[in-house]
Amino acid sequence: MTLKGKVALITGGGTGIGVAVAARFVSDGAKICIAGRRAELLDQVAKSLPAGTVVTCPGDVSKEEDAQRMVDTAVEFGGRLDVLVNNAGMDPRGSITRVDPEIWRRVIDVNLTGPFLLMRASIPHMIKAGGGSIINIASLAGTRCLPAAPAYCSSKAGLIMLTQQAALDYGVHNIRSNVICPGGVKTDMVDRSFGSLAKVLNTDVDGAIRIAASGTPLKRVAVPQEVSGVCAFLAGDDSTFMTGAVLMVDGGTSVVCVSGAMLSNAGVQFQ
Repeated sequence: MTLKGKVALITGGGTGIGVAVAARFVSDGAKICIAGRRAELLDQVAKSLPAGTVVTCPGDVSKEEDAQRMVDTAVEFGGRLDVLVNNAGMDPRGSITRVDPEIWRRVIDVNLTGPFLLMRASIPHMIKAGGGSIINIASLAGTRCLPAAPAYCSSKAGLIMLTQQAALDYGVHNIRSNVICPGGVKTDMVDRSFGSLAKVLNTDVDGAIRIAASGTPLKRVAVPQEVSGVCAFLAGDDSTFMTGAVLMVDGGTSVVCVSGAMLSNAGVQFQ
């Protein structure tokens, strides 16, 4: 029960990584508020968890009034706020000359402005509580480019810097701010992203994911629980001297260059 007595707010709590984080935090003893745009998905997650451990708050993280309501709901439910997990995100594709400016703005609003608004509303409560932990879910794409993903990559790169800015500015209040950069994770969003690639490769989505992951050291993508465990670590007391950290949870993808991956797949061994 490493999170016993802690109260956490998790955005994007109705799908993918957010569901896994919610289950892990409750299992570790926390009370949680899960937020997201689709109330029916939040309700499904809440019903899967023990009564009295979770409250839901539907809303759009990019809207200031919704972000404030999410924080208020968490505080009213748990009496305080110790942990914020900014997990909500979106990943539409389109190169710079093809992406609609409205889509660009929406991605930045959800992936970057949303976490800013949640942090802005949460930090005063954390200061009042004597400290807290902010955990932002960015992406490997925040450190390098993906094909035809300028909005997503830019938003996640910005989230890394926002995380570190908070670490600098609020460390004096015992508020830690860290960012997780997952590589491929088997979620509905990733499945949608690989849909078009699967057609090109004449395979199904799982086949396309296996091909894409073949160049990584672990030769696979993650499952959401492999990210939620890192979130639990950052939320708990075993990470109390960590702030401003960028944690790569990517199966080793970030250590591989394109040519190195090709040679590794070919079985080349350097003596």
